[in-house]
Formats: sequence, structure tokens, C-alpha cells
Amino acid sequence: MDPARDDPAARLLPLVIGFMALQPIASDVYLASLPAIGEAFAVGVPGAQLTLSVFFAGFALSQLLVGPLADRFGRRPIALAGCGLYVGASLVGASAPSLSVLLVARLVQAIGTCCTVISARAIVRDCHGPEQAAQVMSRALAWMAVAPIVGPFIGGWLQERWGWRANLFAIALVGVIMLWSALRRLPETNQHRNPGATQPRELLSTYLHIIRSRIFFTYTFFATATFCALFSFIAGSPFVAIEVLDISPRQFGLLFGCVVVGFVVGAAIGRRGLPRWGIAGTIRRGAMLQAAAGLVLLGLALAGLESVWSLTLPMFFVLLAHGLLQPSSQMGAIGPFPRQAGAAAALGGFLMYVVAVLLGLALGASFNGTMVPLAVAVAASGCSALAGAMLLPGIHGPRAST
Repeated sequence: MDPARDDPAARLLPLVIGFMALQPIASDVYLASLPAIGEAFAVGVPGAQLTLSVFFAGFALSQLLVGPLADRFGRRPIALAGCGLYVGASLVGASAPSLSVLLVARLVQAIGTCCTVISARAIVRDCHGPEQAAQVMSRALAWMAVAPIVGPFIGGWLQERWGWRANLFAIALVGVIMLWSALRRLPETNQHRNPGATQPRELLSTYLHIIRSRIFFTYTFFATATFCALFSFIAGSPFVAIEVLDISPRQFGLLFGCVVVGFVVGAAIGRRGLPRWGIAGTIRRGAMLQAAAGLVLLGLALAGLESVWSLTLPMFFVLLAHGLLQPSSQMGAIGPFPRQAGAAAALGGFLMYVVAVLLGLALGASFNGTMVPLAVAVAASGCSALAGAMLLPGIHGPRAST
């Protein structure tokens, strides 16, 4: 008999996966529609990419408050509120008469997404000890990877058949399913609520303590650098693939899914290699691979060799490196704060998303009808991670248990 079937905490895993998957669903299903949105509102590439940047900016800012709210009021009400915001904002966005309304809808959608993602992480911590929680989270992330692999293909198909509004209606439908599931099956897992969690003085004291840590900043730098490479691909690839390479939205979905498989492979390699290499060793290997793949992409773009393969193959290895870098960097950043792991993760995520959003805005403004701006952003991100790894060879943070 599988003991997981008799474990109430294990039965929450599908909900945890669903809550976490709402983020890639909201961002990746939507990608194939970005060029069409730019045309529909006559705002071009920068305006269309702004709808993506606003989503990630809203997610970044929300992290700083949603975690404490879940500590004070519990996981269930925050998760339910998040699902409600997600559904409502998706429906408003699907019927938006202007770009301004769509931007507001995407901002609210991001807040709802943040509520579900933070609640999911907290539920895992509530139900499991540290080591088991890490294993459960790895399983959840592995299943969650299905969303960014399949999502863009579904989004491309919906875009071709019914247009960009259909994608937002589909996102709303997923939110309705999660809201219904949570209402029926989600218990309150926070048995030790903290009434003072949202007090400004306590919040400020916690974040100041974390931000003064050199270890936190070191690992957050690596997490930010590799996430910028990923975000550059998310923000720039729809326009490069559909407008420059002249492929259909559905074909773009296949391209995107193939590249994301690299992340799954990298994460699997990282899980196996981490006990031998340690966090610092894993980061160095990931940084070297990401810089090399980014430079290959840049070289091909500068040489004018723009094709599906010249984009897909280098980006596959960029995301494989991301699978090595991101989990190790995040683990290293929160390692010194066992009692403040949620706050450390929120602050690190905030910094990571803010930098990536700024890069995305610059990428949209610099799009020139070629692959070069995307390649420059990816290569610069990878080289930044490599420079950090080489300049700080003696990183001393938490090592993986053997």
C-alpha cells in the first residue's frame, strides 16, 4: 500500500500543484497572443510586452505582503481570495476595450496569482518537515513544469481559432476549476497564526535583517541573473518567432515547449548533482553553461543566421542551465534564515522580478525586427552570472545534505 494515499498532507499535493501552476498558465498560455494584442490596440511591441511586465511587477510587489497576510489570517482564505481575483481579473481582461483596462486586469491577476503561489508554498511547509518539504516541492515543481511546456501550444491553438481574448477566457476557466477545488478540498493548514505578522515594524525589521546578509545578496544575484535570461526569452520570443521567423502561433507554442524541456532536464541534473557538487559548485556549472549558450545565440544572431533552430537549440541549453542555477540560488539565499524563510524568499523574489521587468521593458523598446536584442539580453544575463561565479569563488553558504 502506498503510504502517501493515507497521508492527508499528500492528498493536498494536487491542489499545491494547481495553485503554483496558475502563474505559468497566466503568463505562458498568453504568450502567443502578444503580437495580436499589439495589433488590436495599435501599441506595437512595447505596449504588448507591457502587459507581461505589469503582470510580473504586480507579482513581485505582492510577495512582500501576501506572505505575512497568510501567516496572520491563514492559508485557506488567502488562497480562496487569490483564486477569486484570478478569475475576475481574467474575465475583465478578456473583455477589455482598451490597453489600459487590460493592464489593470493583468495587475489584479498577478496579485491573485501571488496569493495562490505563496499559499501553496506555505501549505507544504505547514504539512511537512524541512527535508520532506523539499522533496514534496520538487515533485510539485516537476508536475508544474507541464504547464509551461503545454500551455504555449494550447495558447497558440486558441489564438489561431478564436483570437487573443479566448486565451484569457481559458485562463479564467482554469481559475474557476481551482476555486471550486479549493472550496471543496482545502483545509486550513496554518495552526500557528501570527497576529503581528502584518505589523509594519515587524515587517521592516525582518526585511532589514535579511537584506544586510552578504550571503543573501550573493545568491540572489545569481537567481536574478539567470531569471533575467529566462524572462528575456519569455518576453521576446513571441515577437522573434512569429514576426521575425514567420511561424504560426501554434508552431511557436511547440518551439516554446521544446525549450522549456531544457529546464526540466537541468532541474533533474541539479537534483542528482547537488549532493556531490554543493550549491556553489552547481551554480558555477550552470553559470558557465548559460554564458556559453547565450554567447552562441548572440553569435548566430549577429551573423544573421536567424532560424527556428538557431533560436531553439541555444535557448534549450540556456534553460537547462537555468534549471541548475535557479533552485540552487534560491536555496542558498534562504539558507541562513530558517525561521524567516518565507520573508527571505519573498524579498529575493521581489528583487529578482523587479530587475527582470526592467530588462523586459528595455527589450520591448529595443526590438528592431531581428533576433539581436533578445540574444544580447540572454548573453548579458548569462555572462553576468558567470562573472559573479568567477569573482566570488569562495561562496560559503548552505550545502546540500548528502
